Amino acid sequence: MTDLLVALRKDLLLQWRGRAQIVAIFAFGAATLLLFSFAIGPDSVALREHAAGFLWLGLLLASTLSLAESFEREMEEQALEGLLLLPASARALYYGKAIANCAQLTLLGVALVPVMVVLYDAGTVRLLSLLGVILLGTAGLSAPGTLYAAMTAQTRARQTLLPLLLFPLVVPVLLAAVKATSLLILGDPMGQLRPWTSLLGAFAVVHWALGGLLFGRVVED
Repeated sequence: MTDLLVALRKDLLLQWRGRAQIVAIFAFGAATLLLFSFAIGPDSVALREHAAGFLWLGLLLASTLSLAESFEREMEEQALEGLLLLPASARALYYGKAIANCAQLTLLGVALVPVMVVLYDAGTVRLLSLLGVILLGTAGLSAPGTLYAAMTAQTRARQTLLPLLLFPLVVPVLLAAVKATSLLILGDPMGQLRPWTSLLGAFAVVHWALGGLLFGRVVED
């Protein structure tokens, strides 16, 4: 647990020092939502119906920028190899990085919600439930995203390779997240929110467990 807390503190400090990049990623996500709204047109009903899908698409596209650079500092001057030589498990390093990435993506998702409300007129009073869905969805994205970011960190084309590897794997997570968010926005007369949220949580648990098991092999090869 101590190794995990130290790794998490290190990654949170790195993200804080690179906060200008977070602002740029948010601007990219907001611009993506704006372009999607232009594609739908002035139809307010259609905009509201598709708001959840566009929110998660914007978050997914923006997340690839932050995930691709999450191991950039560790690759400078072979810092990752130095971390692996420390008396700390590779699993603790992975979970520290994954939790930091999840926190960053959750913050990004929360920041994009007001943009969605303004552009798509898709507000909801169930803000805590929406926050929970965003947290579970970003957890399902950050766990495999962190693993694949470590795999592609040493490649020159990591900005291209990471989405190619990540997108097919997180399709079920996105479907569950979009459906749960849509139910919060449009209403849930059939009580479907809990099953979809449970499914989203199950995907997150599986991805985090597999990521912790496989990270050691990824960074040692």
